[in-house]
Amino acid sequence: MQRTLRASVLIAALAVAASAHAATTTTTASPSDTVTANAIAPTPIVDMDAVVVTGAQPGPGLWKFHKGDRTLWVLGTLSPLPQRMTWVSRDVDAAIAQSGIALQPPGLSVNADIGLFGRLSLIPSLFKLRKNPDGATLEQRLPPELYARWSVLKAKYIGGDRAIERWRPVFAASELYQAALKKNGLVETGGIIGPVLENAVKSAGIAKQPTTFTIKVDDPKATLKAFNASSLDDVACLRKTLERLETDLAVMRTRANAWATGDIDTLRALPYDDQNLACLSALTESGFSQRMGIANIQEKIAERWYRSVDEAVRDHRVVFAVLPITQLLKPDGVVAKLQAKGYEVEAP
Repeated sequence: MQRTLRASVLIAALAVAASAHAATTTTTASPSDTVTANAIAPTPIVDMDAVVVTGAQPGPGLWKFHKGDRTLWVLGTLSPLPQRMTWVSRDVDAAIAQSGIALQPPGLSVNADIGLFGRLSLIPSLFKLRKNPDGATLEQRLPPELYARWSVLKAKYIGGDRAIERWRPVFAASELYQAALKKNGLVETGGIIGPVLENAVKSAGIAKQPTTFTIKVDDPKATLKAFNASSLDDVACLRKTLERLETDLAVMRTRANAWATGDIDTLRALPYDDQNLACLSALTESGFSQRMGIANIQEKIAERWYRSVDEAVRDHRVVFAVLPITQLLKPDGVVAKLQAKGYEVEAP
């Protein structure tokens, strides 16, 4: 039985892969994106007011790329988004209705052939997945000033959970980030955007095409064992996550509201710096990843997406795709690369 796990970043794909195996010139476009712990005082954290944007919101307009008689519509997504918003986009519905295929977001897939009993056999190892392999605590792993900052944010957003103190920094960072989003009225993109796209694709009667780069794991049990025994240079991931929660929550709120209301100008003006690259590097630069032959993952994911676009546009006159909006707004991002391929661009 084959199980495929799709994840937006490598840390999710490799870490959660184990549990998956255990279970597996522009115009507007419109169709009708060491010091002691006390020596450095942690940055004060101020709770945000409730996110203003609620109810039905249109989201941003679409990017239209066209070359000859071929059209590629691209929705730019953002994470996090306001938790209590409902996304209603007639432009997206219309674009998908015109399309012959819908390309799913880029990412990473980890594949393994494993049956039910094989999955069950991995369960004991899964409980070790998040923990430091040598039994060390975060206080032992982190520089004192960083641990002091972690403790302040943990108390605010997670509470007195002691078990998390033995987690690897990369997993502790993820848990803290999710808890902080929830407390500030924000949520990861999938639960808001995913169901709307799913319904539109289903109503249009078109196929969904994965664009993920795939890694095949021949021996999940051995891979999981190797991961559990390996050390990761993931302190930078936790540090970057703390920095973002200490300084960027208000900007996250503004950015989320701008996406919800379709305010592209505000999205262009706001800085965007997240912790994903640091957390991704924790795995891609680890000895464990090197032994798996994993290198240049971001480049491989991008290459796979562009190849998927080329194939889809070859076979269909109209194609719909989804990308992080940051890739559409950066000067050297997708817009520039598709223009270099001969596409004309109409931006929202």
